Amino acid sequence: MLVDSHCHLDFPDFADDLDEIVARAGRADVGVMLSIGTHITRHPQVLAIAERFEQVYCSVGIHPHEAGTEPAATVETLLALAEHPKVVAFGETGLDYYYDKSPRDRQRESFRIHIEAARRAGLPVIIHTRDADADMAAILEEEMGQGAFTGLIHCFSAGPDFAATALRLGLYLSASGIMTFKTADSLRETLASVPLDRLLVETDSPYLAPLPHRGKRNEPAYVALTAARLAEIRGISPAALAEATTANFLRLFTKVGR
Repeated sequence: MLVDSHCHLDFPDFADDLDEIVARAGRADVGVMLSIGTHITRHPQVLAIAERFEQVYCSVGIHPHEAGTEPAATVETLLALAEHPKVVAFGETGLDYYYDKSPRDRQRESFRIHIEAARRAGLPVIIHTRDADADMAAILEEEMGQGAFTGLIHCFSAGPDFAATALRLGLYLSASGIMTFKTADSLRETLASVPLDRLLVETDSPYLAPLPHRGKRNEPAYVALTAARLAEIRGISPAALAEATTANFLRLFTKVGR
């Protein structure tokens, strides 16, 4: 069984054929999908999909792009929403200095609030980071020093130095379709060296479809293509990669399957 550890099933891209999307994932041996929250104001829609499908779970959080426009979440608000059995994580949250769609101070403030919720609930935080490695590393170091928390860097696309920092702090790294792209040699080299027990796989669908579907709508079934490429660069079988990444997911997302 594979797990798609990061998808966005509430996005309009899936509105017309969601049942078939979930069914295709099942036929591709994707047994669990984690649908990620990006807006507090849209959490009811995200949760409704998780409640509709047994194999779908969700998170609650505010994407860094939305940190300047969404109502600011408090730790207490996040903790209350995470009491639902289908809500298994906080985020996605973090820093995005590439698009800078929200003020950076608001991004950092929101990120720290999500971390505190994760620390208090004992649930993982799903971290988005782009063009912000230095600030991200500094915040993670500081926050981990104030009390341990668990989490993962989703859609990992940084270099070996940031990977080493994240791993030293006990975080997991998730590989997306980016690592199948022809220009991603350096990313593949980094992912080949990450300990197998700290890796997950994801689609980030409807974005970042892996080869040979690049440029088209992504969907959870395609996580099998990313997993197969990751297995190839690590020199193991797809079955071994699936077993390891699923075990890692279940170790990190402890509410899944309860």
